[in-house]
Amino acid sequence: MFVHRLLQICLLLGLTISTACSNKQSGAAAAEGGSGRDAGGLSSTGTAAKGGNGGETAAHDGGAAGAASAGTSGGAGSGGAADGGGDAALPSGTKQATQSAGSYFPQGAPWYTDVHDPALFPKASDSDAITQWMVSHAGGDGWGGGNHIFQIDFSLAALEVPAGTVKRTFQTGPSGFHADPDCDTVAVPVPVGGVVEGNDGASAGLGNMLGGYQCSGFDAGDDCHILLVARSEHRLYELYHATIDATGTFYAGCLALWDTSKVYDQHGRGDQCTSADAAGFPIAPLLFTAEEIKAGAIHHAIRFAIPNDMIRQKKYVPPATHGTNTTGPLTSMPYGAHLRMKTPYAGMASLSDAAKVVVKALQTYGMYMADGGNIPLMGQSDAVSTLKWAEVGLDSRSLKGIKATDFEVLAYPTPTDVTDNCQRTPITQ
Repeated sequence: MFVHRLLQICLLLGLTISTACSNKQSGAAAAEGGSGRDAGGLSSTGTAAKGGNGGETAAHDGGAAGAASAGTSGGAGSGGAADGGGDAALPSGTKQATQSAGSYFPQGAPWYTDVHDPALFPKASDSDAITQWMVSHAGGDGWGGGNHIFQIDFSLAALEVPAGTVKRTFQTGPSGFHADPDCDTVAVPVPVGGVVEGNDGASAGLGNMLGGYQCSGFDAGDDCHILLVARSEHRLYELYHATIDATGTFYAGCLALWDTSKVYDQHGRGDQCTSADAAGFPIAPLLFTAEEIKAGAIHHAIRFAIPNDMIRQKKYVPPATHGTNTTGPLTSMPYGAHLRMKTPYAGMASLSDAAKVVVKALQTYGMYMADGGNIPLMGQSDAVSTLKWAEVGLDSRSLKGIKATDFEVLAYPTPTDVTDNCQRTPITQ
């Protein structure tokens, strides 16, 4: 995709961006493969190798029309100077980002619900039909994508934001990734030393402490997520299709701002509204970490993805609030489907101790279908964490052999038709 970069950098303080926003377009074709991440496993850094562009480009809105935008880059945060030009304006003593772990929302959020008991959380009447169709349609273990196995993607990092971090405004760019009124436009706290999806931080040397936010696949339309956890603000900033380029200019397609002090109801940020994830979910709370594996327990549900032709055509169920231009039949699952791994699992004895921790979480809290993609399960990147995945004994193929038929789809209400008619007021400050 050709993306015309706007190199205007504003030196004014405290401004919010102004944009001419495109509406979501549901008619454009979705990239079939979903996230398009390489199914080849881990790189030497322990993160998943990043492949070509994927279907979340279309997974947010089924594809989007271009939209011209103008804005500012590098607005100042509290106590900081405008920083659109890069590192020169970073305050001395600013702390670097660290990997986020632990809970995000209060107990009562759906991600923390124990669903292991079938008497309380029965499976759907079409559960067996769905999981058997997955195996017959996709082949292999029924997960579709590159090699059809239950593989783990480690390309997303959720970053802790130190209090007082300088906030930066961003340009939405003319690429059509911004959805209005789904996406928010508030200035974003960007801690030094962080990373964008697909960047292991190797480029973030002492001379460029924001270098890890440069997404090499931005012009190609890669997902380029940046996930920022600002606990002092009770805010979770999740950006889709974002980068801070070599000039220091900050671009983002969609910002989804979450209030982490509240439990959202089934309407989330708004019915028919997307987020930084296609289903309208938050992303960070559904990523498991190496620290959780070492501790021996994951206390939340996990994010997963399957190819767009395996997701029921333009349907979603709560807690999802959004769906895309998917093409699956009635024997496939809708966006937002909640799956629970069966107990007992016959292959448990052959798994590593680390893999058993993940399986236990899948049996207790399950996993939510959040996006179109080629690699099913999502763990956090270890790019900025002290503990690495190799140290806890988990890699991208540690759960190989787990089949779709090892899961049950939990009962769900009548699916909602995707209309893209989002009704909400974007957050601007």
